[in-house]
Amino acid sequence: MQKKYLVRLSAEERTELEAMVTKGKAAAYKIKHANILLAADVDGLAWPDAQIAQAFSCHLHTVENVRRRLVLEGLTAALERKPQTQPSHPLKLDGQGEARLIALACSQPPEGQDRWTLKLLAERLVALEVVDAISDQTVRRTLKKTTSGRISRSVG
Repeated sequence: MQKKYLVRLSAEERTELEAMVTKGKAAAYKIKHANILLAADVDGLAWPDAQIAQAFSCHLHTVENVRRRLVLEGLTAALERKPQTQPSHPLKLDGQGEARLIALACSQPPEGQDRWTLKLLAERLVALEVVDAISDQTVRRTLKKTTSGRISRSVG
């Protein structure tokens, strides 16, 4: 079957990829992508995709995707991982939810409590119907992003 995206590396690109593979100072996936491109180069080794996938312990689709990204988007895109178009799971707190959490954490703690705990904040967010359910660790990660000294001292 005729390949749709043929890899033709310039001399500079080939030198850059060979240096990356030889030095081994890049991320493992970048080195693997560089090896795939060097093996797929029609002016170089010109290995078939199945042989490349077997040689570098990756899936056939990985080889096809790296070749396609090189042809369509360039060398930098081919060496990088494909960015996610959508997050794996939706965020529990949007901007308004985060603002409500921060305001709640800065407010007075409930009666009988010395300070807000992560569990108390999570329970109050559910009670206020900001979210259906939320873990105390999600609350912790959200508050950790803020720089307010009052929040970092009083929540825990």
